[in-house]
Amino acid sequence: MTKTRWVFIILILIVAVVVGAALLTRQNEGITTVSESGPIEVRIVCALPVEPFVSQAAKQYNAEKHELEGRVIEVSIVPMDGLTAMSRWESGEMEPVPTVWIPDSRYLVELVNATLKEQRGRDVFLTGGEYRARPIATSLFCWAIWQSRDQVLEAKYGANLGWKDIHDAAITAGGWPELGGKAEWGYFKLVVPNPRRNVGGLMAMVAAAGEYWQKTRISVEDVTNPEFQQWLKELMGAVTDFSSLGSYSAENLALFGYSMGDGGQLLESDLLVNMAGMQTRWVEPMDVRYPQYITWFDFPYTIWMGDETTAQEKNAALDFQHYLLTADVQKLAVGYGLRPANTEVAIDDADSLFVKWQEQGVLAVVPATTQMRPPDREVLLALLRWFDLNVSQR
Repeated sequence: MTKTRWVFIILILIVAVVVGAALLTRQNEGITTVSESGPIEVRIVCALPVEPFVSQAAKQYNAEKHELEGRVIEVSIVPMDGLTAMSRWESGEMEPVPTVWIPDSRYLVELVNATLKEQRGRDVFLTGGEYRARPIATSLFCWAIWQSRDQVLEAKYGANLGWKDIHDAAITAGGWPELGGKAEWGYFKLVVPNPRRNVGGLMAMVAAAGEYWQKTRISVEDVTNPEFQQWLKELMGAVTDFSSLGSYSAENLALFGYSMGDGGQLLESDLLVNMAGMQTRWVEPMDVRYPQYITWFDFPYTIWMGDETTAQEKNAALDFQHYLLTADVQKLAVGYGLRPANTEVAIDDADSLFVKWQEQGVLAVVPATTQMRPPDREVLLALLRWFDLNVSQR
């Protein structure tokens, strides 16, 4: 083969490589163009108490075809209890990583951020700036007691019912007859959500500790104190069945009535949306009281700042956050018994659940109370360990 022919073959090979690379590049560019013209997905892991509100808002938002930089934004909601979500974040099992997390309370965000900051060397959830966590609604713990039982407890303990009164009712050997109630009621039955399935159950124990020690910040020393643990064990012994009290204990009360419990601390929003069903099914309303040591839930909209989501996805998440906080959408929250984060939205309208049930003690404006401070991780873990060893197995 001549030298000229070798040169000609080499030139052909070079041209083939160049053409192939060009075709491959064009193909990849075509794929990128298709991807960039598709929808921007915003995936939200959402606490159970606000999931119905957020899901309705997302459905409405998606139907309106909101866009960012010429691309439609699509929001999807994944319901998940706050404790479950916290565990998945910290163990690296939150897959796929969502664009947004809406937990029950800001303190869960702070705990997860502290853990992941140690792993990554930077904050993944922000407390300042445009992408900071912001509440989309609020709710609180209140006492909810069947009216017939509440009248007996008020005559016995007075109007300012507290955990110590409930404890006394729980350990009364003679049951309801000794308290002033009917023999057919049996013993006092407390309603507290399962702490392993619901943040509310865990925070109920924190609130009980706050009243026991008469302070708003609880330490590990407080919850591991033998005398307190004995008191708490007696208190939790009045819960009829933790296995069936999952995330929606007010819904369970609506279904099972007096056999489930006589009353307890429940999330106000959960209670309000179930009040009508309770009264219809059991022909008796529940009375509502607000405790001295009160626990607030602020449901912060928290945008993930890690590299797993793009800048466009983060900005799309921000757009949906702004949408959730508009007055019209916040009115949807009120319809679910939630207190709006937008102060322009009133909750004392004639058709509001807060007005509908005010004769049962529901207040649109909660009086000055003592707000419980967020517990640290070791307090939560100590309470959960105690619960597993002393209560969940019975």
